[in-house]
Amino acid sequence: MPAPRLVLALALAALPVHHVVAADYVQAPGSSLAFAGKYQGETFSGIFPAFRTTVRFDPADLAGSHLSVVIPMAGATTRNPDYDGEMRGPAFFDIARFAQASYTASGFRDLGNGQYAADGTLELRGVRKPVTLTFSWTPGPRPLLTGRATVDRLAFGVGGGDWADTGTIPAAIAVSTRVYLQPAGR
Repeated sequence: MPAPRLVLALALAALPVHHVVAADYVQAPGSSLAFAGKYQGETFSGIFPAFRTTVRFDPADLAGSHLSVVIPMAGATTRNPDYDGEMRGPAFFDIARFAQASYTASGFRDLGNGQYAADGTLELRGVRKPVTLTFSWTPGPRPLLTGRATVDRLAFGVGGGDWADTGTIPAAIAVSTRVYLQPAGR
């Protein structure tokens, strides 16, 4: 190797290597976390208005990604006072004993076509079970995570006793989220 090339190669080798690191984000205003199911054949829906999300995500570094959501249960609402009172009571969310739920994921998969899966754990009513969130990721200065999951309410003891009848309320509850994000530390 001629001397100028050798000098250039050594100079380049001495430069510090910067690895791309997944960005840390926190939830921004305008985000939503909703749920839906059926009661006696009629569809109902509700929201968890006070949830908080933190994300470390980079589609090029799924192994370094992480998702954490904290959900205060007292604010859950269907905007129907009868449903809400029952939902917050001991047969369903039992908010007096279980004030919050949480979801954490550190296992991520690329499903193709801009779709991903977060294989995580939902803790609800003191029960921890695996739940997969499928989502799309829209990058940019204000990234957007839009996702869906299905939760088996009976696996978490939600709606036990007389409410365990899946003819009245099916076991599967749909959960959807639309989380706007901003860099952490803002």
